[in-house]
Formats: sequence, structure tokens, C-alpha cells
Amino acid sequence: MKDHIKNTSFSRRKFMKTTGALVAGSPFAFNILHASPAFAGINADTLKVGLVGCGGRGSGAANQALNADPNVVLYAMADVFEDRLNSSLDNLTKAHGKKVTVPADRKFIGFDAYQKLIDSGVDVVLLATPPTFRPDQLTAAIDAGKHVFCEKPVAVDTPGIKKVLAAAKKAKEKDLSLMSGFCWRYHLPKRAIFDKILGGAVGNINTIYNTYNTGTLWSKPREADWSEMEYQMRNWLYYNWLSGDHIAEQAIHSLDMMAWAMGDKPPVSAMGTGGREVRTGDKFGNIYDHFAITYAYDDGPRGFHFSRQQFNCANSYAVEVFGDKGKALIDCTRDKHTIEGAEKWRYKGEQNDMYQTEHDELFAAIRKGKPVNDGEFMSHSTMLAIMGRMAAYTGQEITWEQAMNSKDKLGPQNYSWDVEYPVTEVAKPGITEFS
Repeated sequence: MKDHIKNTSFSRRKFMKTTGALVAGSPFAFNILHASPAFAGINADTLKVGLVGCGGRGSGAANQALNADPNVVLYAMADVFEDRLNSSLDNLTKAHGKKVTVPADRKFIGFDAYQKLIDSGVDVVLLATPPTFRPDQLTAAIDAGKHVFCEKPVAVDTPGIKKVLAAAKKAKEKDLSLMSGFCWRYHLPKRAIFDKILGGAVGNINTIYNTYNTGTLWSKPREADWSEMEYQMRNWLYYNWLSGDHIAEQAIHSLDMMAWAMGDKPPVSAMGTGGREVRTGDKFGNIYDHFAITYAYDDGPRGFHFSRQQFNCANSYAVEVFGDKGKALIDCTRDKHTIEGAEKWRYKGEQNDMYQTEHDELFAAIRKGKPVNDGEFMSHSTMLAIMGRMAAYTGQEITWEQAMNSKDKLGPQNYSWDVEYPVTEVAKPGITEFS
């Protein structure tokens, strides 16, 4: 597919609009208008897809899954909110017609909805809930023998990461495909430039500078009949137990590219800072609005990360890799991929919709019986964000070993609408303790 999609990391959230708006302006419009040829109905070769988490990202993933293979159906859906499920179902049905076969008895609502969906007879599970739920949902899907597409980040704390690593290992043992939502790994220009970097085009890497500086995001006003739990769930971005903070929920894409350039070798330690300067109101929960983290690697290389969600400020979404033979630039905003120095290079090849490529490759792997497994790198990239958050929250230098041995679990022990989970205090560097 040669459609050139600019700023896809932002536009991915736009799926849940009216169908008319989708056709008029969405980056998914091409796929929708050409998505569903005549469909013969479910047969022995049909892959049945279940969607867990029916917000914009989940609906986008379902749209791409239905485009990825001519004999795929959306078979079941699950969410904690019925209104969100029904809105997603309506839009996907308008786009894909008979490829959406979700009757009332396969619409599952509640905190246990994911397990009911897994038990409903699906073959492939798409996980797109707030990331705090990802480890348990992934574990359940793999235990049940399902192929999985798993959005990023894959956890919000170390206990969650360990569950994901165990599930990924089990997926390999069971020959199940496990694909991550680290979408830049499926972008052709970035595959090309990182192949160059890993092949020595900039020489020995000494510095990587990566940014994700953007504006503020949406929030939903509190409604009179919402409990505290529902309010936090509806505004999950702003609560670190649900999102992992914005270094994990959003800026993790830049950290993942840093990890990619380093051959997915983890750093030795991280030290940095962060805080709330602009987003200080109660509606912004307990997360920071900026982070600045330095990652130290063996033998001297350093990774410098800067992320910010503040309005009316200069934006940047890029990775710069400096080596002893040159410099590589990956500018996600301008879709620019260049190398300067001993070797001069600029990407001039094919463009692709990386979100669609993810699902094309996932379903091709399932059909061929040659599983793809992103489990280790998606866990380690998520751990980079968690480790950076730990360093910023505490103001301390945190080693990889310390981070991986942390017992700190974010969020309530049990998920229920009856749980009035309080908003934990905003972390204060030098005061908040590492655990």
C-alpha cells in the first residue's frame, strides 16, 4: 500500500468518528472504502477475531484486522463500557458489513468481559484496553491458545512486565503469534534506517537523543452518576495506575526507537527528573506533564529522553543517533529519515500504513504457521519507560536490576465498580521512595 500517512501516531486515535467523517478525512478512509469485498460467510478457514477494548485504538486495530485477510470476521467484542462497545460496533459494521458478526450474546461488558470473549471461540485476540489490564488479559489469551495483537505499553509496573515475559515465553512454546503495538517497527522507512544503523552506518553509537514533545490531550468532564472508579476509567490517561504516565502511554514510541538503535540491549541505569508545571488541576489526575531522563549503557553510550505534554510549546517527535562515523535522524513529524557523515543516505523508498502492515504480517504469520513473537522487545521497551518514570518520581539513579526487581504494583488489588480507588499523591522527586 503506497498511501503516505503523516503524523500517524496522532491520527491513530481518530477512528471513533462518524462514518462520514471517516471517509472525508481519516487516515483509515482508504482502507474502509476498499475494505470488504463480497464475503461468503464463516467457514472452517475463517479466523474469528475478538476485540478487547473498544475505544479509538481498539476500533482501529479491528478495522485493520478485517482488512488484513479476506477470510476474517470480527466475532466478539468486550469492554467495561457498553456505550463505547456499541459505538465501535456501529462504525465497524458500517465499514465492513457482513465481516462483522457480533450478536448480542457475544457482546461482553464488565471487568471480566475479556475472559468471556476468550472463551467464546475466537482465534485471534486484539488487546487495546488501558495498559494496566494488559498483563492479565495477555496471560489469559495465551493460556487459552489464542494468537494476540497487544497494544503498547504492555504493562505499567514491573510485576506486570514479568507476567508479560512469562506469557511471551509460553506463546513461543505453543507456536502462537504475539504481535506488539510498537507500530514504528512496521514502518518501512524506519525499518530501512534502523537496518542501516545496526549495520554500522553511523559507526559505534555514543549518544541517542529522543523526544516526544506534544500538546495536551482530551479529558472528559465528570458526570453526576459516575463513581470515582468510572471517572478515572473514562479519563485513564491521567492516572498512572491505568496509563503508566505519559512517558509509558505515549512517549514510549521514542524510547522504543532508542532501544531499537541499541539492538534492544537494556541500559545499565537511568537518572532524571519530571513534574507538573502546567497540568496541575484535579482533572489531570496524578501524572506528570514532562520528563527528562538519561539512560546509561555499558561502555559509555548515553540515551537522552525528553517528553512533554504542554500546550503552546515547541513540539518535537524525533530520534537522533550519533556515532563515531556519522549521525542518523528519524523525524516522525516530517517523515524524514537521513544519515550524514561517512555515509550519506536518505530514504526514498516505498511508504506504507504501518498499522495495516502490523496486521497484514500478523495474519500472514498465522496462515503460514510461522509465528511472530514480539514479546521480549515489547516488554523491554515498556520497561525503559517504567524505569524512567521510577527515576523521575524518586529523583534517584535506578539500575536496570533494581527496576526489574521492583515489587511495586500500581492500582487496586481487585477491579470493581464498588472500589472507590483514591487518587494517589503526585510523586515528588527526593521525597517519593523507590520500592
